[in-house]
Amino acid sequence: MIEDLWLIGIGTGSPAHVTLEGMQALRDAAVILLPLKGEDKDALAALRYGILEAAETTAEIRTFEYPQRDPALPYAERVSAWHDEIARRWAAALGLEKPSGPVALLVWGDPSLYDSTIRIAARLDPHPRLRVVPGITAIQALTAAHAIPLNTVGGTVRITTGRQLRNTGFPQDEETLVVMLDGECSFRGLDPEGLQIWWGAYLGSEAQVLRSGPLAEVAEDIAATRAEARARHGWIMDTYLLRRRGHRRAASAP
Repeated sequence: MIEDLWLIGIGTGSPAHVTLEGMQALRDAAVILLPLKGEDKDALAALRYGILEAAETTAEIRTFEYPQRDPALPYAERVSAWHDEIARRWAAALGLEKPSGPVALLVWGDPSLYDSTIRIAARLDPHPRLRVVPGITAIQALTAAHAIPLNTVGGTVRITTGRQLRNTGFPQDEETLVVMLDGECSFRGLDPEGLQIWWGAYLGSEAQVLRSGPLAEVAEDIAATRAEARARHGWIMDTYLLRRRGHRRAASAP
């Protein structure tokens, strides 16, 4: 049983992306749950252990194997069943004995943005007291790495996923699109005319790689770079920003 559950945003894997509040929370936690994720588990676990070492925490570390989604199920049902199983594995890793203090989870990026850890925590019974410590998002790391603003003056921004981009394309009424969770380089399915892209992987780390330019000119280079980097490291986490060049919102009539 978990009485206090702390979800701590850890940015994109660099200890420098963890806030001072996050570092203190890691030091104050009694138990830290650490996921092991399939073929990538050694590299990703090493990043998390590096953050814990930087925090100088004395918390007990308990690991659990991350489950796989069932591809035979419809998408919504697949995700729901996956979340149920993750919550079950959290509980199993802790056992029946109540922890002596707060239990912490290291959440990639920020727990509030395209992450389901908060939703998974709601499946625990009884519900724990939840504390969320914000972290650096992949979006912040991307725009900082490219030294660009997220929005244009008076412009709109939409944050979406690769799945949505493939299904709906680039919305005509939007100026800036941030795409996350895209393992299929869905930007290659867009009409590249007038689109600029800023892409980055392993943001904030020594392995960081960046590409930018007109989509028509750099799309295939980004796809090839992504494939090569994933093969070399065994895993990849990346995101990108698309913007219409020269787009201006229509001014209202006086």
